[in-house]
Amino acid sequence: MSIQVLHDLDRIRLEGVVLSIGNFDGVHRGHQAIIGAARRRAQAVGGRVVAMTFEPHPATILSPDRVPAMLTPLDEKIRCLEAAGADIAVVVESRREFFDCPADTFVQDIIVGRFRPAAMVEGASFRFGRHRQGDIETLRAAGRTHGFDVEIVPPVCVDLGGHPDTVISSSLIRHLLSSGTVDRAALCLGRPYALLGRVEPGLARGRTLGFATANLALVAPQLVPAEGVYAGRATVGDSTYAAAVSIGRTPTFGGDRQLIEAHLLDFDGDLYGCDLRLEFLAWLREQKKFDTPAALQTQIAEDIRQTREVFAATK
Repeated sequence: MSIQVLHDLDRIRLEGVVLSIGNFDGVHRGHQAIIGAARRRAQAVGGRVVAMTFEPHPATILSPDRVPAMLTPLDEKIRCLEAAGADIAVVVESRREFFDCPADTFVQDIIVGRFRPAAMVEGASFRFGRHRQGDIETLRAAGRTHGFDVEIVPPVCVDLGGHPDTVISSSLIRHLLSSGTVDRAALCLGRPYALLGRVEPGLARGRTLGFATANLALVAPQLVPAEGVYAGRATVGDSTYAAAVSIGRTPTFGGDRQLIEAHLLDFDGDLYGCDLRLEFLAWLREQKKFDTPAALQTQIAEDIRQTREVFAATK
């Protein structure tokens, strides 16, 4: 990655940048529109785009009983922010004292004191400062006082199931993934949803059935889509394969632990210990208990056939 990543807010002294502040979980199409607008502003003023985000999610401090499931681990978030047009990612550690900062102090000490922006670009729901007391009008007033422009990007909408004015949000994407509608989540994200992890040894049941699987151990506590079987895409190093993905508890064999297993089509080799990226392209079916292993084998063969079709269509 060529994006610059900064972690120590106290040591940052920038000037003339175009700044956007947000959690950016998922870096969905709404976030991409904000960063894209910031990119255009930066090109006009000859500055750099700065995306300031938080780790972990602010809810872990502000409402620990209602922390949303993570869509993008930090490295993935930074990669997506770069793809959207950010030059610098500032990662701020979520701390109570930071979020208790009054809005006017936040403007003076953080926005002006650390970044001295030429402009700020935010979404319409942007809030900042203690009790979220700072809003868009607060930000505009600060811009007039301190000499920076403020651009507000309207929400990005998508047509979901005949509802053309559905506003894209991280919470909507979580709902779609939790219901297994990964294709709709991809419409909101602008890309397929991905789980990131490392291949760990499993029970080798897939191999005994004739369909070896890679068992994924997540590198971060990401949201896992609904249990079921999916057509997906697996990336190992620089190589990408179609993948039939199972999320579930192996009901045919009486399993009780949720597993994420992927059969990589046309792959021959050992994946143990490898980093694996699993992208979800389409829902195929629910998990079910089969009467015999042979019946399960027949169904897996059909899952693979459908996966090939979906993968070919998405290429």
